[in-house]
Amino acid sequence: MYSLIIIETPKNPVVLAHGLLGFDELRLAGRVLPGIHYWRGIAEAMSKNGIEVITTHVPASSSIEERAAKLSLDIESKAGGKSVNIIAGLDSRYMLSRLKPPNMDVKSLTTIASPHRGSAFADYVFEQIGRTSAGHSRTTYLPRIYEALGRLRIQTGAFRQLTRRYMNEDFNPNTPDREGVRYFSYGASVEPAVYSAFRQSHRIVSKEEGANDGLVSVTSSKWGDYKGTLVNVSHLDLINWTNRLRWIAWEMTGNKRNFNAIAFYLDIGGVKNS
Repeated sequence: MYSLIIIETPKNPVVLAHGLLGFDELRLAGRVLPGIHYWRGIAEAMSKNGIEVITTHVPASSSIEERAAKLSLDIESKAGGKSVNIIAGLDSRYMLSRLKPPNMDVKSLTTIASPHRGSAFADYVFEQIGRTSAGHSRTTYLPRIYEALGRLRIQTGAFRQLTRRYMNEDFNPNTPDREGVRYFSYGASVEPAVYSAFRQSHRIVSKEEGANDGLVSVTSSKWGDYKGTLVNVSHLDLINWTNRLRWIAWEMTGNKRNFNAIAFYLDIGGVKNS
């Protein structure tokens, strides 16, 4: 389980920075229909509780370096010189350690199920790309996939950076924590149902790394002051994208909902300012 620290409303703004393939607001029908928010109900709840919230937008699947550069610009332009506490992931670690924005005062960084040591599922994906019935090598097959994604305007820089080899041999040794910034982290674990989209990825990560949320292991999630593990919580549950019908069915069988994403983020808003 994770620890809760209840304190007064924080005085510094909280930055919410989305992860890989994320967005701040997605509009499928222009202005005709309401937009879909990545931080579903979370930013609104924090604002209603007196927490000043800054949401950022970075390229969904660009490299960590590119995403960190855009993140830095976003925070500097929106924070207005105020000290901030960031809820984000690898992009923020790179920004703080390598870019060192001179006009930004970051008090803390909290990461939630971020793959600080990579993911066995990322390793698996790249290994499978190299295996074809025709015997093509990865060096000839992978560029074709990247070219196809490029035609769809999908950037690919971030994908290989999620492998365990890259994170442990390249990123972590060259990205030390920034002095003066407090680092907190949370992990999550789940046992996915038969129909879950995370069932296959969970099995792969579980075999190599143990308990995980369907994509990232608890071990990989730990960085800095580890606040604890969210039990029976998937990677999508963490940003309040839980299937409501699933919870209704769960509660009808006499079970209680064990995770409230909004309450969790409200708590973090206090943890980082304690």
